[in-house]
Amino acid sequence: MKDRMQMRELTTLTADILLPALQQAIDAIVIFDERNEIVFYNAAAETLWGLSRAEVMGRDVACLIPLCMRHEHDRHASRTVEDSLNQIPGTTREIAFTRADGEHVCGELSLSRVRMGEGGHTYHVGVIKNITEEMRRTRTLNLQAEVIQALTGDMPLDDIGHLICRKVESFLPDSIATLMFVEGEHTHWRVISTPALPRRIRDALESTVPTPADREKLVTTPSHAGRLAWDNCQSICRSLGLRSCYATPVQAADGQVVGVFALYLREGNRFGSWPQRLVGACAPFCALALERQATRAQITQLARHDPLTGLLNRAALHHVLTDMIACSVNRSFAVFIIDINRFRDINDTLGHVQADQCLVEIAGRLRVAVRGGCVISRSGGDEFVVVVPDCAGEQIPAMAHDLLTALGQPLHIDHNKLTLTCSIGISTFPLNGPDSESMLGHADTAMRQARRDRRGGFRMAIPARNHMAQDRLVLGAALRDSLAHGLLQLHYQPQVRTGTLALSGVEALARWHHPRLGDIFPTRFIAVAEETGQVEAIGHWALGEACRQMARWDRDGVHVPTIAVNLSAVHFRNRSLPAYIAGLLKAYDLKPARLTVEITESVMMGDHPDTEEVLQSIRNLGCGLSMDDFGTGYSSLSRLTHLPLTEIKMDRSFITNLEHDRNERAVAMAVIEIGRRLGMTVVTEGVETPRQCALLEELHCDVMQGYLFGEALTADGMAQWVRRGGAAATRGVPPTHVPPHAMKKIVPTAAPTTVDPPAIRP
Repeated sequence: MKDRMQMRELTTLTADILLPALQQAIDAIVIFDERNEIVFYNAAAETLWGLSRAEVMGRDVACLIPLCMRHEHDRHASRTVEDSLNQIPGTTREIAFTRADGEHVCGELSLSRVRMGEGGHTYHVGVIKNITEEMRRTRTLNLQAEVIQALTGDMPLDDIGHLICRKVESFLPDSIATLMFVEGEHTHWRVISTPALPRRIRDALESTVPTPADREKLVTTPSHAGRLAWDNCQSICRSLGLRSCYATPVQAADGQVVGVFALYLREGNRFGSWPQRLVGACAPFCALALERQATRAQITQLARHDPLTGLLNRAALHHVLTDMIACSVNRSFAVFIIDINRFRDINDTLGHVQADQCLVEIAGRLRVAVRGGCVISRSGGDEFVVVVPDCAGEQIPAMAHDLLTALGQPLHIDHNKLTLTCSIGISTFPLNGPDSESMLGHADTAMRQARRDRRGGFRMAIPARNHMAQDRLVLGAALRDSLAHGLLQLHYQPQVRTGTLALSGVEALARWHHPRLGDIFPTRFIAVAEETGQVEAIGHWALGEACRQMARWDRDGVHVPTIAVNLSAVHFRNRSLPAYIAGLLKAYDLKPARLTVEITESVMMGDHPDTEEVLQSIRNLGCGLSMDDFGTGYSSLSRLTHLPLTEIKMDRSFITNLEHDRNERAVAMAVIEIGRRLGMTVVTEGVETPRQCALLEELHCDVMQGYLFGEALTADGMAQWVRRGGAAATRGVPPTHVPPHAMKKIVPTAAPTTVDPPAIRP
């Protein structure tokens, strides 16, 4: 009797309390029977689906499930029926559907079953939590985290813009996101979007010019962004199936509008206020990306341009000349160095402010005087440089006269009328090459001659071949003296393993600083050494100095696996070279594998009878043999297979445009494949950007060398580089005080003729 009363109380509790509690629950609750007919549907479910209780009671539960998910639901329900647990599982799944009013809703569904006694009816209970807003917040925060991570890395603006647009489009089905902004001095919109944006709409947007009035209105009236993104191309958008657009201005930290972020929808809005809120949430991400781009552009501008005139500075000019020399196959160009005569008088008389105005005016006149494609630089003080491509013959004096005429017109500076004269020195490529220093040096010498002869005129540089005799006389004697007194040094550039960035070895490079002549470039003094018969002595010294330094590093606990020394062709005609190398290795207690001898293609092209025998003898010692600057000469690939090489070095010219030129990428791939098939290690020189590094990793290059990992360092500097962690610690931080390409490597290497210990002799 007591048990019956307790059961009745429990039944009363279920009927009178639990059902109303379920009806008033915060989360939507739907109960359906074995025939999938809905038998319970609470108020929260009415709100979630936008359907009244009367519209769904007794109907198949499929009416609440999106068509695309019904098959999955049936599978899930069947699995739940077979489950022995009569409770809500510990896991949930996300569902998304469109409410009756068209709004897109996301929910978290838990499904369980309830059996009414033994052999009784079975019911399924679905509990759905509306997580639409929570999911939107989570997606926005995740997008923010991804964008910030991209900004802290080296991802370019276009990739960040694509990331934002791609993510937004994944949040809203049948949507197209786009970022519009004005870049630099361009007046048209520049558009970043995914491929989902039709080409006709992109063209229409990019042909639109935002006026100053538009930019002002975007600050005061953000809704004006919609007119710029939609009204101007509305007919095209509708013809391509786009029905609506949500847009917002992108404002920088100073309040200036730097762009517009827009979102186009193909169907009517079934997301409520979410599209506009999402667009607004993305605007700060876009602003950060655009501001970083502007900051980088400003830093590049400051690093490459003269702050007063806006012209290229001297460092940037060297880069331009180096690139022009590298690309000038069967082409010529002329370098004009312009010096303003008696400019100091203007400084002393009118003051620095007016003198600066005068320089700005001169820069403006040079821009007008030269044709498109020319390079103009202010290399310092009152000296300007103009580089004119494809300039030869009678074009050179004609251009010089044009420059003299343009700069000779009266200037009006602060109510003062000034008439200037200038002296011009001219060098030409390839006659006055082979590098930027030579070009500028010859033009500067000619300019000084013009200033001495007659102010207000120009002089052509003496051809480089006429200076060789002077170099042989002056530099030859200085080089011999420097060899005797130990004024030459070896610097070491690290080579790292692709992928791990572990130190593979170093290349020894010669540097010569003369007390009176200053820094002498290797390309210049090695040529003199070959002309004066000193190159073999330099090479022998380099081998001894490299081995001595390797032993010292070992003593100091600095592990450098290998060292490479570049020798010229003349060394390999001397049968005593292998014995000399063997003596060095024994004297410094070095394993032969730690020394690599680099040869140039001229060695391979020569037919001296002793060359191959000497090379084989060096290889028999256990030393490595590397083919330097592979592919830049005209050697036969068949001879490559007959030489005992262990390594080939791909020249920097093969990867200069590796990131942008498919042909260069194909050539690099072929060189790496040749080395792999021949069982040789492939080393790539001149790696300067993370993108080049990534591409070489994809091509399975073995070893990399370049400014991305480290410049040519002194012996102590190399030791510090190793102790700091090597390339893993310095990757992506190229040196700032030595511009790339400024110091080329040599054919041999150079330094004193004495060898430690004294017992070792050539």
